[in-house]
Amino acid sequence: MERIFKHKDGFLYNGTAITYVFAAYTIGFIGLFNANITINILSALLLGHGMIIGAYLIHECAHNLIFKKIRLNNYMGEIFSWICGSSYGTYKDIQHKHFRHHVDVDDVVWFDYEDYFENNPLIFKLTQLLEWFYIPAHEFIMHLLMMFGSFIIPERKSQRRRNSIVIIGRFSAFICLLVWFPRVALFYTFSYIILLTILRFMDSIQHDYPYNLTLYSKAKPERLGNFDWEQEHTYSNPHSLEIEPLNWLTLNFGFHNAHHHDMTVPWYRLPKMHRELFGDGSENVVPFLAQMKIFHRNRVSRIYDNHNDHSPEGREYLLAARKAEVSGGNAASFLTSF
Repeated sequence: MERIFKHKDGFLYNGTAITYVFAAYTIGFIGLFNANITINILSALLLGHGMIIGAYLIHECAHNLIFKKIRLNNYMGEIFSWICGSSYGTYKDIQHKHFRHHVDVDDVVWFDYEDYFENNPLIFKLTQLLEWFYIPAHEFIMHLLMMFGSFIIPERKSQRRRNSIVIIGRFSAFICLLVWFPRVALFYTFSYIILLTILRFMDSIQHDYPYNLTLYSKAKPERLGNFDWEQEHTYSNPHSLEIEPLNWLTLNFGFHNAHHHDMTVPWYRLPKMHRELFGDGSENVVPFLAQMKIFHRNRVSRIYDNHNDHSPEGREYLLAARKAEVSGGNAASFLTSF
């Protein structure tokens, strides 16, 4: 196993995480068919968390941090993209956009969702209403676009055959559940809402970058290689500094400054790197209570126009976030590759 995994201790940490994803997904999905409603709820929570860990393992695979051979990381990333419902596009699309985020030091996108909302006011109002009820409607729009990406994004039209096969396969499976096991379909949807909610909760305050429509641009990025600016505008939001295992619930993704400091560090070593960078104090992280307040108070307002000339930036953003005085970003999950 030491010859397969990239790091000597990777067999223990990544092996356990990979096993957990497959076990949680399998047991959780089977549990949805049980006649006991309590088991259904617990199974849906387990299934949702299994997909969350799978999503963060996609992130590890994208950085080639699990296996020594790149192709094995690619294979595993593809498998987890099926588990997480992001297989309509390709794993390589996810990886490419995420690398552009790191290299360009930017929130690089193709889809201008604010322009979309301006041109579709009824959809915008409906999105606001659903978001008020904590239903991630904005994320559903992004994932719907991802489902039909090759038919919408001109640069991906070569993927239409694959896209069509995945649509037919996944939609047929879900329709079968909806017809014969409607309760299973309902609880599966609930699990997926958990996945989308947690991913965007973690992503929403990790940067104060405005989004930039440069995914297919060949122009030189404005902040290419500007490491100091990158760190100044990147923020860490761990669940806890005192009880470190709590951060395993999202594979330490909250130690985001450490990740941007060195992308070659695997998830289980990020807390150590964070302490090396910032010490044991909490002044350089956004407290969990503040994260919850930001998420709750701004669940509607952050959908549109959450960056303007009066928004704090850099150190001022961190100080404001620590007091829950920022809105946070939206629809920035790395699973949406556009």
